[in-house]
Amino acid sequence: MIDLRAARNDPELFRLALTRKGSAEIFDTLMEADRRWLTLVPQVDELRGRMKLKGKPSPEQLAEMKQAKTDLLRLEEKLAAAESERDELLALVPNPPHESAPDGLSEEDAVELRRVGNPPEISSPRGHLELGRFDMDRAARLSGSRFGYMIGDTALLALALYRYALDILVEKGFLAVIPPVLVREEAMHGTGFFPTDKVNIYEIPSDQLFLTGTSEVALAGLHMTEMLDEAELPLRYAGYSTCFRREAGASGKETHGMFRVHQFEKVEMFVYANPEDSWQEHERMVEIEEEIVQGLGLPYRVVNVAAGDLGAPAAKKYDIEAWFPGQERYREVTSCSNTTDYQARRLKVRFRSDRGPEPVHTLNGTAAVGRMVLALLENGQREDGSVVVPEALGHFGAPSRITR
Repeated sequence: MIDLRAARNDPELFRLALTRKGSAEIFDTLMEADRRWLTLVPQVDELRGRMKLKGKPSPEQLAEMKQAKTDLLRLEEKLAAAESERDELLALVPNPPHESAPDGLSEEDAVELRRVGNPPEISSPRGHLELGRFDMDRAARLSGSRFGYMIGDTALLALALYRYALDILVEKGFLAVIPPVLVREEAMHGTGFFPTDKVNIYEIPSDQLFLTGTSEVALAGLHMTEMLDEAELPLRYAGYSTCFRREAGASGKETHGMFRVHQFEKVEMFVYANPEDSWQEHERMVEIEEEIVQGLGLPYRVVNVAAGDLGAPAAKKYDIEAWFPGQERYREVTSCSNTTDYQARRLKVRFRSDRGPEPVHTLNGTAAVGRMVLALLENGQREDGSVVVPEALGHFGAPSRITR
């Protein structure tokens, strides 16, 4: 959540920033609710003070205290209702975008920063379903639409990709984690996926648990309610997990094949950082993502995502988009976000500094995801329909060449 005290001190600054996320109206509503709460606080405090008398009260004082108690109960109810309304609105206000995030509301408004590598020249490029071994029909019979089997060498390619990314991260000081994928509602709220993205999350009502769409949730929850030592920061984690997304509203949008599915695997970076270092950490994480993609030989571009296209928690996000010959366009394969203190405030993760306790900054970034397998198949394809696999993945059990 945003720093409400800072918002009170400079509401216009917050409002201008949140306008770029299309959230000025909800911010205004929040500040109105906060003013109502602030008006009630001194009234309640004054009545509580009148209830405290030294010595034996006189009959007049007893009558006054009786009336004060009645008034206090009424005002405390109003104060509780005002606080509840304010807190509900506070949960809806997104993190203000960083000044360097470009203006705009959609992915088309992202600003390209650089391109690396040249797309392969393929006369008649095939899509991933023609190159790898997937079974969408049997998966649909088993689980419904937008599920798929990866089979044989294609499965080995995927597993090698994840281990390749994990090894790079461990070398760079990240601690490997296999986290839970079922979490309680407070973890989803704490990371900012609820309430805004709840429509895309699978729920298990009987157990009051939710399937996560990224290990970011579990890694952010690893230290929730904890006070960290400043000397420990940054804490860097590399999570590997299966991820689940309902993809609500994606009907007719890249639903062919394995590009947008309900279940996939991902290696995720997650960092708890000192606020003074978080922007430097953000750039370092993007450099790591680029190193991974470059090691795979994938042509790609890096974009700075527009403010209005950022999720609620992110202040700034970079996407790496790999070239997909079958689609003849660049498509996202990694994201890297700095959520500043937004998640930490909701999860109550703080560190003790010379200034006293304060929220950490949290950052997350994709290291490897199933969509990269599709990019590898399409960019490694040869005219005979076979696929040449990057040498780097051979060390982790991937075949050097894939044929269907």
